[in-house]
Amino acid sequence: MRKSRFFLSLSAATITVALFVFTVGCHKTADDSLTNVDDNGGYASDHVKMETNSNDVVSMADVAASTNGGSSLRTTGTTLGGCATVTNDTTVTPHVLTINFGTTDCTCADGKNRRGSIIVTYTGHYKDSGSTHTITYSNYFVNDNQLTGVKTVTNMGTNSSGQVYYTVNVNDTLNLGTGNGEIVWTGTRTRTWLTGYTTTDRTDDSYLISGTTTLTRANGHSFVMNITTPLQVAYNCAWIEAGVVSITGPLGGVRTLNYGDGNCDSEAQLTVGSHTYNITLK
Repeated sequence: MRKSRFFLSLSAATITVALFVFTVGCHKTADDSLTNVDDNGGYASDHVKMETNSNDVVSMADVAASTNGGSSLRTTGTTLGGCATVTNDTTVTPHVLTINFGTTDCTCADGKNRRGSIIVTYTGHYKDSGSTHTITYSNYFVNDNQLTGVKTVTNMGTNSSGQVYYTVNVNDTLNLGTGNGEIVWTGTRTRTWLTGYTTTDRTDDSYLISGTTTLTRANGHSFVMNITTPLQVAYNCAWIEAGVVSITGPLGGVRTLNYGDGNCDSEAQLTVGSHTYNITLK
């Protein structure tokens, strides 16, 4: 199934919904009340965009913290390459970690153009259990889309399986450029570090993502996105490798977005009412 990569090396997220055609005519079906405001599956594309950008930022903050405030972000396997300068001011409380891409676009190792800054404020040691860090932005753009808002990330320590996990409260807006409106994304995520936590090489990192968010599209339609099977994402895969999202739209009804069962490929399935569509995430 098709996956969308959330973290450092994700591709720009858009979804082509092939053959995703709804028949609306003089004969109404049981699904018409859904499909008339279903945006032809456009919410699936927006979901990928917001998950991608949000998780990119959290991962970059983790990488920046691991450099111990070095002047350049060059940790093995990072997506940023030499684009970002990292400063970590521990003389103030709360501490301030800044990832600065400069005022003009820099093409990072994942092929995305970034400019502006990501700002992380935190107290204590960044990776201590119970520590909280708040992520904001200063004129931060990715491929000319501006990300604004705030994320609060809390290190919850380890779960019963010994895995480090975080809660992420998100309130982000992605401004799509002049005349294209914006996507608003709010809610809570749990981010569990599946592999790679103890190594310095980012390429072996993978995560499980769960939780519920509300996505409001540029056209004003709102969709509640509830992860019913945790999304599996890996640094070395450009797609979401597994997981299922249950989606409730403006008029109710449930759609299901299925990313598959663990293969790193580009196929997904979207089920609306009694109809299932094969879609391609790009």
